[in-house]
Amino acid sequence: MKIILFGFVALILIGAILLSLPISSRSGKPTSFMTSYFTATSAVCVTGLIKVDTHNYWSLFGQLVILGLIQIGGIGFMTVCISAISVTKKKIGLASREIMQSSVSAPQLGGIVRMTRFILLGTLTVELIGAFLLSFAFVPKFGVLRGIWYALFHSISAFCNAGFDLMGSGGDFSSLTAYTANAYVCIVISLLIVIGGLGFFVWRDMLDCRMRFTKFRLQTKLVLIVSLALIFAGGGLLFLTELKNPASNSESIPQQLGSALFQSVSTRTAGFNTVDLSALTHSSLFIMILLMLIGGSPGSTAGGMKTTTFAVLISSVVSTFKHRKTAEMLGRRLEENITRLALCVVTMYLTLAVGTAVVISTVEGVPLINALFESASAIATVGLSTGITPELGTLTSVMLTLLMLFGRVGSLTMLLAFSNYKSKPQSQKPLEKIQIG
Repeated sequence: MKIILFGFVALILIGAILLSLPISSRSGKPTSFMTSYFTATSAVCVTGLIKVDTHNYWSLFGQLVILGLIQIGGIGFMTVCISAISVTKKKIGLASREIMQSSVSAPQLGGIVRMTRFILLGTLTVELIGAFLLSFAFVPKFGVLRGIWYALFHSISAFCNAGFDLMGSGGDFSSLTAYTANAYVCIVISLLIVIGGLGFFVWRDMLDCRMRFTKFRLQTKLVLIVSLALIFAGGGLLFLTELKNPASNSESIPQQLGSALFQSVSTRTAGFNTVDLSALTHSSLFIMILLMLIGGSPGSTAGGMKTTTFAVLISSVVSTFKHRKTAEMLGRRLEENITRLALCVVTMYLTLAVGTAVVISTVEGVPLINALFESASAIATVGLSTGITPELGTLTSVMLTLLMLFGRVGSLTMLLAFSNYKSKPQSQKPLEKIQIG
């Protein structure tokens, strides 16, 4: 577990050093280490929170460094390492296989090297298809070379749920606001986000079962059901909460619906936005905070508590009401300790997000809802911001980078990395009951 954590830290430091070089900025001057470190952390953790606009500040070399960090961070550095080792025909030991299993949340150790190749090949295939589709929109507007570069950058960024963009020519931190009415670009980006957020093992299971839903594993079924429910429920709620917002009055109803659905997809960890987030109502911001915290699915490029964690909690509540001893879903009984693990994950995420938000609000003097939006965006590796990121001081910026690392590595991985596991004692403590509720 510590190898995974230290691997991410090493990658962040290498990225920060490269981005600090004069060649990485458009001005040709060295970049402060804090800005480089924050950007590198955001890229490796596929978050998208930035202190300087990616297009207007970083040179082509700097953008290439950022894209490389996004790619490695998205599919996992252990995936890249094992793929490189397999190419050299060297034997991959059991320890490396176990680390890889933890890195990509694999259900079993068997076939992990074969799965690694599938992840790498599948990722490159989807990203190239996405770049090809986006080039039809970007090449006519930006020219051949720049259009292809934009298509490739945004395809990788969307698939890896990173949220970095090169649209700064329309204004700093503008993201995809210029494409609000462009259904083609929004649909392609949304599909890339969803595919990346489903999880590598969901792809494998769907292909192995030839897309027959009844044959899918329970986790695949849950991921698909919860993901679709969150996309449409989130989109519907965002549409309703923005109906009376004067900032949305200039848009038609179909356009408002499209924007709400895109934001529902992106909010769950991608970090692109087609609307001005600072103009949204507090109700919309709160809904987006909840969607961000839930996030994507296990073993994917997405962050957050994960869709399966959310499903387990819902199932636990239902089972409690029905007086069942264990949680059940879709005709299957879940492991006895799965609810405890889910509660552990949720507690850590909420504690860290709310605690950091209180500190940001107090130190920086910003409204608590904006601070909570920022901390939730960081820990869920989303990258959306109401515009306060560039103004944050050193203390709060470092806190956000730690949240990003926590969110990308995973709460259970972080917990196990710093815990000393001891075998269970043979005896148990005396039992005493307490009242709940």
